[in-house]
Amino acid sequence: MSNQTITIPQLNLEKTCHAIITFIQFTVSQAQAKGVVIGLSGGVDSSLTAALCVRALGPKRVLGILMPTLFTPLQDTMDANALAKQLQISTEYINIHPISNMFQNQISPAKSAPSRQKSLANIRARIRMIILYYYANTQSFLVAGTSDRSETLIGFYTKYGDGGVDIEPLADLYKCEIRTLAKRLDVDDIIINKPPSAGLWPGQSDEGELGTTYAEIDKYLMTGEGPAAELVNSLVARSEHKRHTPPICEVRDIINEKQNNLIPF
Repeated sequence: MSNQTITIPQLNLEKTCHAIITFIQFTVSQAQAKGVVIGLSGGVDSSLTAALCVRALGPKRVLGILMPTLFTPLQDTMDANALAKQLQISTEYINIHPISNMFQNQISPAKSAPSRQKSLANIRARIRMIILYYYANTQSFLVAGTSDRSETLIGFYTKYGDGGVDIEPLADLYKCEIRTLAKRLDVDDIIINKPPSAGLWPGQSDEGELGTTYAEIDKYLMTGEGPAAELVNSLVARSEHKRHTPPICEVRDIINEKQNNLIPF
């Protein structure tokens, strides 16, 4: 590892805000949509997304959906409600526990299965996606994603869950940049400084699940240096499929190029 001091370029916050706001306005207009719906978790990513969408579209064209479980900390719900009140946006509240519990009772893998906890967590993420699209469809809105660049690059999201969206305003900003921009847009410090959590099982924290901090992840992603190199490279490689549409077997091209070498059925 180099002993040289690493300088990380700082964002121009004014230009960044303007770029994202313009992007939201253009994307919503191109889709001929009336607004956006956002899942509000009480975390910094969803809070910043909501703040930017309100600046882009106005509060009447932004709908926040709160989707807690039985183990969602009360503080998260309070923070999400406080943000919605600050931004003057309408909200809907849906406790997803009865829905996820029904899934669990019907199709849950054996209790001893090593992947059971994550499998159930992914169900919760996909339930939230379904709910967001329900409200989006009923109001001709787009679903606004809340993933940042750090999460996207390491694949720290659920495919067809929180990754199933129409627009990603923050996906080019690292987690450390998200916090800086959130502060600039007057998101409450309680939200900004809160330990990140997807809230998909009791006591879950992002950094606990990842095994390192976002500060170390961002350091490596932004500079190519740091102790998280091996872990981050592994996460990036394993999640490559998440960042692409499903591969298609291009039958016609195969036939045209290799028709003399076809294996008969």
